[in-house]
Amino acid sequence: MMAGGLVRLLVLISALAICGAASVSQPISDSHRSAALEVFVPVDGSYKSLEEAYEALKTLEILGVDKKSDLSSATCENVVKVLGSPSSTLKDAFYALKVNGILKCKTGEDVPKDIVSQLQAGVKDAKLLLDFYYSVGGLVLVKEQFSGTDLSLGDAEAIFRSIKAFSHSDGRWRYSSNNAESSTFAAGLGLETLAGVISLAPSEIDQSLIQTLKSGIVKLFDNIKKYDDGTFYFDESEGPISTTASVIRGLTSFAASDSSGWDLPGNKIVGLAKFFLGVGTPGDAKDFFNQIDALACLEDNRQCYFHALFMQFVFGLLQFSVPLILSLPFTVISLTKKEPLKVKVSTVLGSKAPALSVKLVQALSSGSKGSSVINNQELKFDADSATYFLDSFPESFDVGKYTFVFQILLDDSAHEKIYITEARTKVPISATGAISIENAEIAVLDSDIGSVESQKKLDLTKDGGVSLSANHLQKLRLSFQLTTPLGHDFLGLVEKLYYLSGKYEIQLTIGDASMENSLLSNIGHIELDLPERPEKAPRPPPQSTDLYSRYGPKDEISHIFRVPEKLPAKQLSLVFLGLIVLPFIGFLIGVTYAVGSEHQELPIICWTCNILFPFPWRNWSCSTSLRAFLVEGKLSKPLDLFTTLKGLSLLGVFLLFVGHRTLSHLASASNKLKSA
Repeated sequence: MMAGGLVRLLVLISALAICGAASVSQPISDSHRSAALEVFVPVDGSYKSLEEAYEALKTLEILGVDKKSDLSSATCENVVKVLGSPSSTLKDAFYALKVNGILKCKTGEDVPKDIVSQLQAGVKDAKLLLDFYYSVGGLVLVKEQFSGTDLSLGDAEAIFRSIKAFSHSDGRWRYSSNNAESSTFAAGLGLETLAGVISLAPSEIDQSLIQTLKSGIVKLFDNIKKYDDGTFYFDESEGPISTTASVIRGLTSFAASDSSGWDLPGNKIVGLAKFFLGVGTPGDAKDFFNQIDALACLEDNRQCYFHALFMQFVFGLLQFSVPLILSLPFTVISLTKKEPLKVKVSTVLGSKAPALSVKLVQALSSGSKGSSVINNQELKFDADSATYFLDSFPESFDVGKYTFVFQILLDDSAHEKIYITEARTKVPISATGAISIENAEIAVLDSDIGSVESQKKLDLTKDGGVSLSANHLQKLRLSFQLTTPLGHDFLGLVEKLYYLSGKYEIQLTIGDASMENSLLSNIGHIELDLPERPEKAPRPPPQSTDLYSRYGPKDEISHIFRVPEKLPAKQLSLVFLGLIVLPFIGFLIGVTYAVGSEHQELPIICWTCNILFPFPWRNWSCSTSLRAFLVEGKLSKPLDLFTTLKGLSLLGVFLLFVGHRTLSHLASASNKLKSA
């Protein structure tokens, strides 16, 4: 705002250490259960397809939400219909058996023979990877759900080779042998299908084929993507959630069915779990299912392995460890309230972890260079809340930003083959406290020698004001001291003014994420007499505008129209009209005196006389005859052609002179108006 105006100057003091906030993984909680009821909403008690019904039922089952009674009636009717129809597609039969495994619509000895025959024929005639996936998976589900059914594949090894032929050298798979394009999503389907073939085989598959397949899996992980915080995921056209979930289902199924044992790097398993936990709560039903199903596979292979015949000894063979996740209820610690640090350890689905200990290895300050304020501090355990906590901090622990490094140690060494933890988990922590504000003062300094011209003390804890005056040759200094609870300096101050003369109101804002007593204080005002802004000097920032001003009345829009021509006064126009009519009246009067004709001879003249003359003169004036005047020559002085032209010439010269003068005057006045 220029001289005489009122300018509000906001001095914003902020010591926010903006850094890349590392995400803190949180296990599945009640928020997911509430969201699942909103995402998986049936229409009239059923879903559009059996695939959607399975995904909804499976998700709710994993989360522990019981909605089977609300969906079993209409869904079971569809399941029984599909399983009883020989014309059902392989995909419909596969998902009908998936739903049947949850709702138990068709159980016992009532084996759907038509579907079994169709699935067996599908295995023999399959040309595409999906045909193998649905037919083999369907046979495994029939064997699991209907007792006493022998569905062993006599030529299992040949089928294994046929399915493995879809694999590619880089670990990815193709959907068709005629299509050279490979897919990571298809790799998950292929591994899951081969796990089903192994379970249906009457004897062990050639171990050379298994080892070749394992080599392909190792190459598949060469294509995995990684974040800086140790999160791993796969990504292709199907999307990262669907692609990663497909790979996890395939890996866990194959690991559970392989009797030779198989070990996958623990950091990869934990990284995959962190990816799905970092997704949050998906709003899409397909993504929601893939997230929960993949996490269930990581927590317990029995959740995703579609055959349960080998589950009685699966832990003796399993080398696919269950990841444990470290989480914090809060990442902000108030030193004023003396809040403790709380840590929880659980599985990805929030299940209770085995006996273990949590150690705070380091607490690195964001402003320090590698020095740690806390080292190797073991946290205490509260059995009632299953929480590990640290209730006291060292004296050197002050407000600020920290990175806490935790380590999880399993108490029982036997659990190391079942569970896997991240080597070290880094969590960003903010420690807050009350900041002391002291020695606040404002002064006007002489620019030459820096001497104090005027100085006043300030109490920033109160809303007060001071008055100062200065010019452009002087400097304004605002100083104060910020101290942490441990007495350390907290902040410095930088000021900036612009070439704007006038009265300034000064406000001071002091705040930080680690400061619990942030403030906004009115300091006062100052009169500044500043020179004009140089051409290259920075311009002041734009002033904030009222957002609601756009709805107020707008300024009136004024249009520039053509200036109307200047007209003479009305009285002058009437006088001019009278002068024009007057000769004609005189002419008529002259004719009346000169000619004495009958009234009937000139009807037009009589009608004119009736209009022009009053009643006493009307009969007399109408007794004249224009025809006698013009034709018979009864005027006392006859007029010929030359005499008439001579008279008209004199009259024309008079009118030309007067008209020219009049028009010239009007044109001159119009030009002056336009130039103005």
